[in-house]
Amino acid sequence: MADFELYFKELMDGKRAGWMDRLALAGLRLASLPYALALRARALGYASGLIPSHRLPRPVISVGNITLGGTGKTPTVAWLASYLIGRGKKVAVLSRGYGGSAEGELRIVSDGKSLLVGPEEAGDEPCLLARKVPGLMVVTGADRYRAGLLALKELDPDVFILDDGFQHLKLKRDLNLLLLDCRRPFGNERVLPAGYLREPKSAVKRADLVLFTRCQPDGAPQLANLDKPVCHSMHRLNGCAPLEGGEPRAFAELKGERAMAFAGIADPAGFFDSLEKEGVQLVTTLAFSDHICYGDAEIAAVLRLKKASRSTFMVTTEKDAVKLAPFKEQLGTVYVARLDLEPLDAPLLQGMVDRLVANGQARALEQKKGGDKRA
Repeated sequence: MADFELYFKELMDGKRAGWMDRLALAGLRLASLPYALALRARALGYASGLIPSHRLPRPVISVGNITLGGTGKTPTVAWLASYLIGRGKKVAVLSRGYGGSAEGELRIVSDGKSLLVGPEEAGDEPCLLARKVPGLMVVTGADRYRAGLLALKELDPDVFILDDGFQHLKLKRDLNLLLLDCRRPFGNERVLPAGYLREPKSAVKRADLVLFTRCQPDGAPQLANLDKPVCHSMHRLNGCAPLEGGEPRAFAELKGERAMAFAGIADPAGFFDSLEKEGVQLVTTLAFSDHICYGDAEIAAVLRLKKASRSTFMVTTEKDAVKLAPFKEQLGTVYVARLDLEPLDAPLLQGMVDRLVANGQARALEQKKGGDKRA
């Protein structure tokens, strides 16, 4: 699977130039045409009301993207949730639960107090969010509207965050955030299966706000005809903590030691580069496929490479860490790097969120008054 993913990326990025590769790419480009048309028709169906969509009685913030791979949805959801909880709001994340054995099934993963379902069943990202943000409620389900209704009944949140929701048009949203990677906002600008786009670039018009991620402080892309409010943000590694628990450490404390890094995320190379920028001396790295389910074979591969590289410790991501609890004793010293979103122009994003919440409260009050009158 990993070899196929690598071949696909190299083909999309123009790094495969053989005649068989060119033939394969031509076939993929041909196949992308009906796929793109089908996606446009689907979006038009929802926009026109021909395909029904549903609204929850509390504000819904959608966080999503239009490209394959990681654009930083999980750190963005965590930042939004922390901001809202800090303002006294009860927040519930609605997620599909990708990669778990119960993927698509309705589950309350966290009630804001306890983690009720593990990553094997719920998937890695819902559990990561529940652990990372104190007080956050997380509900999974393929039908996010039904997941929202379950959350309303059992948890009574003030605000919903729809994780990876840009294409989930069945649920109406009050604020639609589109994440674009600063380095390559639209990948190779071709739609699947010939490129990285999950839907045509014209889908950008559905966004209320474009949030560029992985930006540098001194520069950001200037995209013509975007015609949307824009925010910029960085991803920053903020130290690490032992896998088995304990006090966080600054990366500076690990300088001079031989380190091995491993990760099963959409952009492992970006994670490894970030560690080196923080001064971690990486002597070797191991990349697994995104949402990898760790078992004995994967752990054995990690330990073999650690021994061969004579590494004194290992470092991995928060997303991987939630799945490594059964292997803590085998792995030895493993640090978990904390990844956070840092908005570079936070007031615009905060202002839109604040207005949304205020409007949602006013709408809920009007609905309550209407119900009281009917009663």
